[in-house]
Amino acid sequence: MKTIGITGGVGAGKSTVLQYLEEMYNCRIIMTDDVANLLKEPGQACYEPIVRLLGSDVLLPDGAIDRKRMAEMIFHDQDLLKKVEAILHPAVRSYVEDAIASERVSGKHPYVVVEAALLIQCGYGTILDEMWYVAVTDDVRRRRLKESRGYNDDKIDAILASQLDDASYRAACGIVIDNSGLPEETYRQIDLAMRENHHE
Repeated sequence: MKTIGITGGVGAGKSTVLQYLEEMYNCRIIMTDDVANLLKEPGQACYEPIVRLLGSDVLLPDGAIDRKRMAEMIFHDQDLLKKVEAILHPAVRSYVEDAIASERVSGKHPYVVVEAALLIQCGYGTILDEMWYVAVTDDVRRRRLKESRGYNDDKIDAILASQLDDASYRAACGIVIDNSGLPEETYRQIDLAMRENHHE
């Protein structure tokens, strides 16, 4: 079984790549954002530490963490953001490691693909066989974020400033998938990467 990490900036179109891998190569896809949301649910590993940190203000009437409220609380407070990340990141990584281990045992999928915006920053390179970077030009990214999410230029500028630059992604990832063009072009690059790495 092979493990592949997929990363890239906001608006790069990582979901296009993940969808194709899932359909064509029978991959188990693990989205770290989904894992983080799961671990924030009542009774899960990160629930109590986050409630202790942020206080009962962050809870919905049913006792669940209000994700929107939490995002607002940490958005303007770097110190609080770092503390939340220190709770979430190790727990998410531990969950991913366990999931990979159980997939190795079950043998159901030939590949496990882990998607994470912070794949490089959280050191996933040490536990995954390959790191893939989904790249797009800034022009394409801007257009997509305006069309799909209605973001304005200021918001997009802020997002781009907060992310790793293209060179850092390329330096950390062995495979680059350029997703600036038509989907067929992207699929062709994925097929090539899968073939060249003896995946088939």
